[in-house]
Formats: sequence, C-alpha cells, structure tokens
Amino acid sequence: MRLYKAKYPKACHCLEKDKGVLLTFYDFPAEHWIHIRSTNAIESTFATVRHRTRQTKGCGSRVATLAMGFKLAREAEKRWRRINGYKLIEKVISGVKFKDGVEQLEEAA
Repeated sequence: MRLYKAKYPKACHCLEKDKGVLLTFYDFPAEHWIHIRSTNAIESTFATVRHRTRQTKGCGSRVATLAMGFKLAREAEKRWRRINGYKLIEKVISGVKFKDGVEQLEEAA
C-alpha cells in the first residue's frame, strides 16, 4: 500500500477503509470463493431477460412484462450449474466458522 499511497491517496484510503468488507470472502469455504467473487451468473441471466424484453419493444402491460421476465428467468435457471462445495452451505448457514477458507474446529474447554 505504501508504494501507491503517494500517487493514489483516495484509492488507498478507500481500500484501507473497506478492507474488512473486501476480504469477507475468506470467512467462507474456499470452494465458494469463485462464486462469491463473480457476479457473472447474475449478469448473464439478466442480460438474457433484458435482451428479450428489448426485442419485443413494449410487451403491453406492466403485468405482461413482469410475467415474461419471470418466465425468461425460470428458463435461464435450468442452465445454472451447481455451486462448488454445495454440501458446505448447510455449515455456513448454521454458523460454522471458516478462516482463510478452512473450517475452524471448536476447541474443547
């Protein structure tokens, strides 16, 4: 950080201020990191919906547009792949702690 602080003070301040949030993905299983750092699945799904709704040039009513968007999203969902380490999701939800992507076993007192 010292190397860039003189040249990019605002950027360095922003990184220092938000360091905890930026590195939160280390508190999840390593198998999940690729999914956490990427928004591609969301972006590609909405790109499909946006493309189709734009091509129809006005779907009529608001309800018809929402219904078409819903159906397009449901179709896109069929091509999604399973998350890496999907069996670890239950542990994450139940509050198991991970440090640097590795499960932390509770020590007996």
